[in-house]
Amino acid sequence: MDVRRTIGWNLRRLRVDRGLSQERLALEAEIDRSYVGRVERGRENVTVATLEAFAKVLSVSVSELFADIDPKDARPQSLRSGRKRKVS
Repeated sequence: MDVRRTIGWNLRRLRVDRGLSQERLALEAEIDRSYVGRVERGRENVTVATLEAFAKVLSVSVSELFADIDPKDARPQSLRSGRKRKVS
């Protein structure tokens, strides 16, 4: 898996684990929501500043976004539609 796809996979996994929508992550990271989607799909070259913004919102180190992925792992699930839980 290439680095962009690894970052996207981990971003989605961490975001969903925390119950954040793409919209909420984008809002808190001050990034466009459609950009978040493109990053999660591995279609964007992300800057270090953007990685730092994502990591800050997700309360992880930037290195977590580069974590190796087991090829046997299923793609991170989507959040169910409707209202998402609020982040405190």
